[in-house]
Amino acid sequence: MSVQEDSVKSNGVAVMAESSCTQKAMSDLKMNSTLNGEAITSELSSTSELEEATEGLSLEEPRAVRLSTAKAQTALAPADQLWSTSRDQAVRLRMEGSGPGSETPITIHQLFMETVENYGDRPALVSKTEGQWVTLTWRQYYEQCRAAAKSFLKLGLERYHGVGILGFNSAEWFISNVGCIFAGGLATGIYTTNSPEACQYVAESCEANILVVENQKQLEKILQVKDQLPHLKAIVQYKGELQQKAPFLYTWAEFMKQGEDVPDEQLDAVIDSLRANECCTLIFTSGTTGNPKGVMLSHDNLTWTVRTASLVAGIKYGEEVLVSYLPLSHVAAQLIDMWMCVCFAMTTYFADPDALKGSLVNTLKEARPTCFLGVPRVWEKMQEKMKAAGAKASPMRSTVAGWAKSIGLQYNYSVMNGENQVPWGFMLANNLVFKRVREALGLDRCKLCFTGAAPVTKDTLEYFMSLNMPLLELYGMSESSGPHTISSNSSYCIASCGKVMPGAKTKLENPDQDGSGEICFWGRHVFMGYLNMPDKTTEALDQDGWLHSGDLGRHDKNDFLFITGRIKELIITAGGENIPPVLIEDSVKSEVAIISNAMLIGDRLKFLSIMVTLKCVVDDNGDPTDALTPEALSFCQQHDVTATTVSGIIANKEPAIYTAIQEGIERVNARATSNAQKIQKFVILEQDFSIGGGELGPTMKLRRPIVVKMYQEKINELYGVATEK
Repeated sequence: MSVQEDSVKSNGVAVMAESSCTQKAMSDLKMNSTLNGEAITSELSSTSELEEATEGLSLEEPRAVRLSTAKAQTALAPADQLWSTSRDQAVRLRMEGSGPGSETPITIHQLFMETVENYGDRPALVSKTEGQWVTLTWRQYYEQCRAAAKSFLKLGLERYHGVGILGFNSAEWFISNVGCIFAGGLATGIYTTNSPEACQYVAESCEANILVVENQKQLEKILQVKDQLPHLKAIVQYKGELQQKAPFLYTWAEFMKQGEDVPDEQLDAVIDSLRANECCTLIFTSGTTGNPKGVMLSHDNLTWTVRTASLVAGIKYGEEVLVSYLPLSHVAAQLIDMWMCVCFAMTTYFADPDALKGSLVNTLKEARPTCFLGVPRVWEKMQEKMKAAGAKASPMRSTVAGWAKSIGLQYNYSVMNGENQVPWGFMLANNLVFKRVREALGLDRCKLCFTGAAPVTKDTLEYFMSLNMPLLELYGMSESSGPHTISSNSSYCIASCGKVMPGAKTKLENPDQDGSGEICFWGRHVFMGYLNMPDKTTEALDQDGWLHSGDLGRHDKNDFLFITGRIKELIITAGGENIPPVLIEDSVKSEVAIISNAMLIGDRLKFLSIMVTLKCVVDDNGDPTDALTPEALSFCQQHDVTATTVSGIIANKEPAIYTAIQEGIERVNARATSNAQKIQKFVILEQDFSIGGGELGPTMKLRRPIVVKMYQEKINELYGVATEK
């Protein structure tokens, strides 16, 4: 039996892969590519105007694009198992016999080629250089990726070895990532907040041959641990000039020239050898409960997932614009910013590195995205700022805004319930309030407002519904290549995470009397395995190939999925009662407007208590200060308190504030399903949680085990435990 026959037998499918064709100048090249049996023909012509527009960007000038078309039929790599923990071992795909999930698997290169063939002259990446927006078209972007791939090969990138990328979102980040995959490497994002030791762990795990860093600050981290990285051959810095010279250090311009003498045939041979069921990307988990795990994602994981999820969401080819600002080492940003854009020929604008410190809204106003993903904390911050502005408005304006928001909420609940009844006054409310709010946020063209990566409160969801901006919740994990369930404008339900993607399946294991069980995933989005961690992989994937999420959830009668808790986050009291903390924490936050973050305590303890932080101003680094926000100050004024700082409230144990929090907790307790779920004590912490402080992860998700360690003394005081000295 030939390799091809064997692989078709083991995978149940043969796919179209690239083979090198005669290279021609781009201006007169006509191509045919085949995807899922459909022939797509397009004529590509060069565009000198847009090439000129890229002058001044620290990227090499594009040349004529060389293309590998999908004319020769090859097979997936032979594979018998659904999972693997080896960098060079392929997996059997979870193919369906027909319908969604049966689509022909393709590689990242094939996905990219389709877009270049059909939308080559459209803008792909837009970056700000010295105050001016500079554009790369899809054809130029592709050529940059080929140039980077050649340079990686020249610098010694070995097959299935890593290229680690450490820096804020940029065109260079994207090009390094895609170029690495074209060259047969494993693209590996590293969080910019990582310590030198954490960077070393990721780089060593992926056996990185090359590391791409943003600036001197990130370079210094790598230089501290360079001697502990035996596979490392080169470091590339993509912003700013190098402050030191070394034979292994390259500027971006120097790097992009390295591969100029690498023949196209050499790169094409590597591209043609890529297989859709082999690993191309590593996503490292944030390591809240131990060392990060390297989630191995295949070409098919990414290409199938992004196409399926985007079609459900209603993304349109060649029309969409988005802003890239969330960490690209996180699966959500990578799938949406990078791969959704490749799949649908979208235009990506890059935000400034201080986006989350306040500049994001400026980029949004300039780019005016058509879709936008915000983690819950981003939406909450927008909500807080708008509420603070509303508090200063005249009585007349406040009355109009309140009336408009009641109309907006009524209308969006009607849409959600499938009634689509437009209340009287909606058009007036839209013109007076909704349009202006969207314009102020830079979201006036935004059709899809997504939220994901962490739980969002019902209060925030209803606030944006009232402004006619329903937030569409996504749910998934790194191990599912990002999404598993998706909400769309035509199918959403408040507080749910939407419905499962077509071609994927959900199973609720060991459900309780309310129908809530562990959420398990099946589909082509399920990851290959954890790199070099067979034990962890078999914990996550059962013998039948279902991915166990560790989350608890239930379905309603319309198949919307609701998350009810997380198994590892469940508080098991000394009395043995299982309590999911998030719903209780969210209730406390929505009852008491001055509270910013809340964390429930009570695991193996006699009763529940809660640690809360107050809303405070953040500095330019995104770190919390002592000063209260305008909303918090307004709360104080309503309770006749003159304090303006967090420390002032704690030092004086301001009776009115402590009483207000206690009363809010009592209102939450009144709704508790049992006495064990009632909060008995609370403490106000001196400063708010932040990424820099360590309490929040890169997507602002609460890192519970770390918070417990940080505030162990406070917890001991709550429970009357003597602190060991």
